[in-house]
Amino acid sequence: MITIKRATLSDAIHIALLGRITYTESHGEYIENKKYLLDYYNTHYAVDQIRKEINDKNNLFWIVFSDELPIGFAKLSLHTNYPKLENHNSCKLQRLYILNDFIALKIGSQLQEIILKTATELKCTTIWLTAYYKNTKGIHFYKKYGFKEIGNIDFFVGEKNYENLVFAKKL
Repeated sequence: MITIKRATLSDAIHIALLGRITYTESHGEYIENKKYLLDYYNTHYAVDQIRKEINDKNNLFWIVFSDELPIGFAKLSLHTNYPKLENHNSCKLQRLYILNDFIALKIGSQLQEIILKTATELKCTTIWLTAYYKNTKGIHFYKKYGFKEIGNIDFFVGEKNYENLVFAKKL
């Protein structure tokens, strides 16, 4: 049985581990220097860092379970604007990751629907996100939900830049 719920501090350990695994599954092959990748994880997916982010009222997290096992998560950052957006009531879909073994179950779609509904209920008028330009599966997923490419942004892992595309959708 699939369960999606708002994450709490007690979920931080699961989210930190899921973040490391799912990022490796989706992006690990592109990062040549594995020390940079580990440093990235130790910064962005440290348990204490996830706890800080969950405690921040401008971040909303969801966690997905399959028969009580954590299999995915998402993060929505409120009041986060991209400079090319005219709108100043934007939110950013910061992360949406599902373990590869569960992607075929369309859980990402269920999670995306919850995120879009929440953003609309919170009166956000635009939602935006970034995706690595080589992540064609992710880009296709977001385009299916009406996100349009509006620019690009630098994303560094260690000393190397990985160009990310920026997508936005009016709500």
